Amino acid sequence: MARNATNTLLQKAKKNKSDEFYTQLSDIESELKHYKKHFKDKVVFCNCDDPRISKFFYYFTSNFKELGLKKVIAAYYRKQERNLFSIEEEFENGFFFEYTGTQSEKIKPTLDDITYFKGDGDFRSAESIELLKQSDIVVSNPPFSLFREYVDQLVKYDKKFLIIGNINAITYKEIFKLIKENKAWLGINLGRGISGFIVPEHYELYGTEARIDEFGNRIVSPNNCLWLTNLDNSKRHEDITLTKRYFGNKSEYPHYDNYDGINVNKTKDIPMDYSGVMGVPITFLHKFNPEQFEIIKFRKGNDEKDLAINGKCPYFRILIRNKRIQKIERTPLKTKKKLIPNLEIEREPVLRDNLVSF
Repeated sequence: MARNATNTLLQKAKKNKSDEFYTQLSDIESELKHYKKHFKDKVVFCNCDDPRISKFFYYFTSNFKELGLKKVIAAYYRKQERNLFSIEEEFENGFFFEYTGTQSEKIKPTLDDITYFKGDGDFRSAESIELLKQSDIVVSNPPFSLFREYVDQLVKYDKKFLIIGNINAITYKEIFKLIKENKAWLGINLGRGISGFIVPEHYELYGTEARIDEFGNRIVSPNNCLWLTNLDNSKRHEDITLTKRYFGNKSEYPHYDNYDGINVNKTKDIPMDYSGVMGVPITFLHKFNPEQFEIIKFRKGNDEKDLAINGKCPYFRILIRNKRIQKIERTPLKTKKKLIPNLEIEREPVLRDNLVSF
């Protein structure tokens, strides 16, 4: 059955600041298998995770020796519920648990094993930041409503990370800037590659694939999430196979009204022989190889308005250029007797890798 690809669920969650989407172990295993080499002798911090139930924490403790980890820390934020009928406000402390792989430690700790924060355990709190400073890599499913702030903190403290977010996070100027500067990139799985999230009882089950699994977990599949990371993986070094040509098919690649570049509707239609700037859909970033392409700009033309074709604006475009094509300038046509100054020949570009001209 096809998934409901609308953003209803996550939009509603953002509006209500409801961030209780718990990642399934199968999705964690599917992504983490591509990064195992990065974890040897490292301290991993899951700073938005209850160590008693977090599948992230369970993955790292269960694979502690295989990954060669030094330590795993999980920290849990306790949301403060206000009871209007209570005379006194009750404060619940957040808590954390550290696992170092010794025989006496539990993979699934209880409340008797944890250490309590003085505060609520918010990832922005001084106590949580102290644990962040001790860590090497942060792996978690952070609050979608605080995604910008969460990533900003990771950058501030110069941490490696692998986190889940909404696909729309690509369009945030703070996140796109990191991608453009090659300081962050998309992980292996996104969209349908992330099978769904476990949600609490009070969450409505949206979408055609919302279900309750054999363990009684309530699962929603919003189909619009991704992994964002600054851990290298093999996929980002794979070239996009280009099969289309611009020369001879120019009508398929209209120019923008407000930028010197052509529009490409699908990543698979990027021409192999165009040396100028091209506007491609944001899904291009999932296949982006920084050795093959460079990112020029996001969404805006020279007038800082949305890129337009005949007055109409295609959905978010990323302006890119193929780094492997060397542009050959137009050269005047020569004759035996004299140079004809006003007659020029447009010569097509040459691929740098094999120097085959088209």
